[in-house]
Amino acid sequence: MDKRLRYTLLGIIAAAIVAALVSAWALNSRQRHLMTCAALKVEILDDYDFVTQEEVEKILTADYGPFIGQRLDSVNLDRMEKILAGKSAILKAEAYTTKDSLLHIMITQRQPVVRFQRRDGGFYSDADGFLFPLQQNFTSMVPVIDGDIPLSEELSYKGRPRSEEERLWLGDILRMISYMSSSGNWNENIVQITVEKDGNLVMIPRKGKERFLFGPPEDIESKFRRMALYYGSIVPEKGEDYYSTVNLKFSKQIVCRK
Repeated sequence: MDKRLRYTLLGIIAAAIVAALVSAWALNSRQRHLMTCAALKVEILDDYDFVTQEEVEKILTADYGPFIGQRLDSVNLDRMEKILAGKSAILKAEAYTTKDSLLHIMITQRQPVVRFQRRDGGFYSDADGFLFPLQQNFTSMVPVIDGDIPLSEELSYKGRPRSEEERLWLGDILRMISYMSSSGNWNENIVQITVEKDGNLVMIPRKGKERFLFGPPEDIESKFRRMALYYGSIVPEKGEDYYSTVNLKFSKQIVCRK
């Protein structure tokens, strides 16, 4: 076949393909312009139950406005994502629509690692130091810290602590909680942590009457090693519940009292 003729045929085929694609895109655009949102489908991407599909729908209806029956090409997906991401228990929201007229919302929730319990109520913190309120639908089983907690934020607050001093204290606490969690042992054995007026921590185990005087949240690994030594060496010799307090505050010492 003549080269010129072959190139001409190839050009005609390419033009036909482009024309078909443009035609399909135009048809799809016209169809999309006529399609309306028929329903909302929410997918939760983690194992927490802080928010439900019903709550997501209520939030969008209240803060975005009616969207069922709205043309799909006019649904402001970015605005929906920002509205949902502004809610305390939601870390990230992704919204998209599909040809079956559905609005899809994918929700990633915040993962609490510790719960702070004050006299007036409680709140969570995630691993990044972001505080957010307790949720009505679900209670996360995480370590609980009570007592004189040096965080002044109101219970409805969401965000990081306002003062540098509070952020530093929370950072120390989160490093301690992370160590407890990674150990695979202390998270289960320590059921409560109390902050005393002087800032020292007291740890209460699941079993036994001992109260571990931990001191400030520093020198963490060394203190937990001494706690393990207490359970591994002193308890077998003296027996369970022989001591009422175990002081871990002093370097390289375990001070036990009846």
